[in-house]
Amino acid sequence: MHNNESFYLPQVAEVVGIKEFSPREKFFEIKMPEGPLGHQPGQFVEVSILGVGEAPISVSSSPTKDGDTFEMCIRNTGSLTNKLHQLKVGDKVGIRGPYGVGFPVHDLTGYDLLFVAGGLGIVPLRSMINYAVDRRSEFGKITLLYGSRTPSDMLFAEDIEHWKKVPDFNFMPTVDVADESWGGKIGPITRLFDDLKFDPSKTMSLVVGPPVMFRYVLKAMLAEGIYESHIYLSMERRMKCGVGKCGHCQMDYVYVCQDGPVFPYTRVRNLQEAF
Repeated sequence: MHNNESFYLPQVAEVVGIKEFSPREKFFEIKMPEGPLGHQPGQFVEVSILGVGEAPISVSSSPTKDGDTFEMCIRNTGSLTNKLHQLKVGDKVGIRGPYGVGFPVHDLTGYDLLFVAGGLGIVPLRSMINYAVDRRSEFGKITLLYGSRTPSDMLFAEDIEHWKKVPDFNFMPTVDVADESWGGKIGPITRLFDDLKFDPSKTMSLVVGPPVMFRYVLKAMLAEGIYESHIYLSMERRMKCGVGKCGHCQMDYVYVCQDGPVFPYTRVRNLQEAF
């Protein structure tokens, strides 16, 4: 547990691993100074570089991961992330957190899991996917729908190859624009629902993606008979301070950084700013 003072102070953590996924995305492994981060799947941390700034970043590793490091996949979108992309192994960063509400792992136990990831939505979902894979016996069938702009924009290729070999794990990808190597589906992620076989009463669904995706995916899910109470959404948007002080992430009366980023659909379905 954090005391109130240390909760707001960054800890100095070390970059112990870096992989380049694409020209825009890099994967970082971070070692905390005092042992494991202690996060839940779906939570985020605030990452800072002295003199540059700070930004909220999803944790993409599961708390079941061995060792005392955690992982993040960071897209280069601005001054801070550009600086993060220039880091080398051995460099230091500031870490605050973990913050926010993650996926309700205990409520999901015993159910089939339907993951729906659009674009960068795979980053926070990877934490929960690996949690379910590492504790395979606690969950039913696992299905991952993954929509990406192009085949080369798909992240976590090594993980995907591993997931495909996991018992009762069904990986269903689609892309907006194919290349000559692509032999799979082309089109919006909702197309994948045509081939989906599942029992709505036994299925919990976890959805992460760009705001425009939610509306169409939710419509498709509800049409398939998934219970509204069985849908969870991660709505990471406009988050800044991470602790409900700055107000950037407010949607109607909720703060995404504190009340979320993971919400039951039943809590946000009537929020005008949510979709």
